[in-house]
Amino acid sequence: MLKRILLFTIGIGAGLCAQAQQNPLKTVKDNAATAVKSQGKTGTCWNYSTTSLVESESLRKGLGEFNLSEMYIARNIYVEKAKNYILRQGKAQFSEGGLGHDLIRGISLYGAMPQEAFQGVTGEIPNHTGLMDTLKTYLDEVLKKRPVAADWQQGFEKILNEKLGNPPANFDYKGKNYTAKAFAKDVLKFDANDYVSVTSFTHHPYYSQFILEAPDNFANGSFYNLPLEEMVGLTKTALKDGYTVMWDADVSNRNFQQKKGYAILFADTADAGAAVINPTVKEQAYTPELRQQLYENLTTEDDHLMHLIGLEQAANGKSFFKVKNSWGEVGPFKGYLEVSEPYFAINTVSLVLPKAALTKELKKKLGL
Repeated sequence: MLKRILLFTIGIGAGLCAQAQQNPLKTVKDNAATAVKSQGKTGTCWNYSTTSLVESESLRKGLGEFNLSEMYIARNIYVEKAKNYILRQGKAQFSEGGLGHDLIRGISLYGAMPQEAFQGVTGEIPNHTGLMDTLKTYLDEVLKKRPVAADWQQGFEKILNEKLGNPPANFDYKGKNYTAKAFAKDVLKFDANDYVSVTSFTHHPYYSQFILEAPDNFANGSFYNLPLEEMVGLTKTALKDGYTVMWDADVSNRNFQQKKGYAILFADTADAGAAVINPTVKEQAYTPELRQQLYENLTTEDDHLMHLIGLEQAANGKSFFKVKNSWGEVGPFKGYLEVSEPYFAINTVSLVLPKAALTKELKKKLGL
């Protein structure tokens, strides 16, 4: 998670210096998305990326444009992480990190609210510096006394109220009063069962579910395992059909260059150093074996989550995914990034997408 915050800081510094440039790629499909946001000094990219997915789904369904509160869900998921940490007696991950399913689960458990109802004490661009250290110190103190105090959660939430703010029990939206759960049900028409988590690794059977071995999977979420070509194909088909996709990937490599607007699996490392990247540049071939090797030797890690909203094509026919990031309007494409198919295939850790985007054939294979 510290890696994500560091990348954000570096990206801002370099990105603000980058000159805006016209995208040389041809648009194949550009799906509706809300404005680019900044996750600020936080490690809650899982929240921003998947909130953006839910906002795009609302646009696709004709429900309107929403600016949902990321901090409302972040605050509540911190409570879920704390419960997990206590029950596992401190032998569990406790950090800002999470996966896309945490946002889906968070709305299911706690509902949702618009940004205007709750944005946290630090304002529109959040700053959680030192927050996790404070929370973890508190939890570790709780664990020193057995039996654990029955009211430990009250003290934990007091810290959250001070550092993040205390969300309202009710709020007004377009002339009506809602609770967060009522807003999610009646306005967003949200149903957690409408979303599915997908990945592709060879150490588990295909077309089955498994608990993804990633440090940030504190909730032990299960993912459907697809062959690599099917995962890539599913993503392309979903985007072509008007759906968008939450993307969890490794970004801590020189092939990911937000400040230049591209993530490409360069065949020649010298090409990565070019002042302006040529999207038609030669790339490495990708295979399930290479992908698995990089995952198992910990080269590929669960670094950062973003939102895939469209498809683009280079002059030589190469496919690119149009990606919305949450680092503000950084880089030549104002917060967007062009990700090549080989980069996506090798560096993807997991996906969350609407279940409706799956073909009938794939649903049958997965038992859905």
